[in-house]
Amino acid sequence: MTSTTCDLFDADESLQSVSLQFENLGARARFSGPVRTVRCYRDNGLVKSLLNSPGDGAVLVVDGAGSLESALMGDMIAAAAVSNGWAGVVINGAIRDRVALAQTELGIKALGSNPRKSAKDSIGAVDIDVAFGGVIFSPGAILHADEDGILVTS
Repeated sequence: MTSTTCDLFDADESLQSVSLQFENLGARARFSGPVRTVRCYRDNGLVKSLLNSPGDGAVLVVDGAGSLESALMGDMIAAAAVSNGWAGVVINGAIRDRVALAQTELGIKALGSNPRKSAKDSIGAVDIDVAFGGVIFSPGAILHADEDGILVTS
């Protein structure tokens, strides 16, 4: 991503702008790519499965219902995402292993952190429209993220 989200929005005001204030938690503050989605609640089985498969430069958007009760990604899953070519992960929820994730060459945005691990039952849904922060994330849409926020094509 060469342009900032501010420049991208100035050039195309039809872009959706996420109103939630996410923390930048990975080593890459700027990232972009096509959207893949997961909806889950305190269960990261589907997140782990997807990030252990080829990412092809995609960004995984995880709707964890904003829960900060348990982490949906930690250092081992993030390392798998890097190895499998994912550009980034946006989590409407929590992560863990904050110090390790800060050194991981992956775009990571989340609401916060919690050392508590989540269930691994793979309950949820993959590649469906999810919505949070005033934005609908559809599989295949393009997501742009940087220090100023997140934009998504309609």
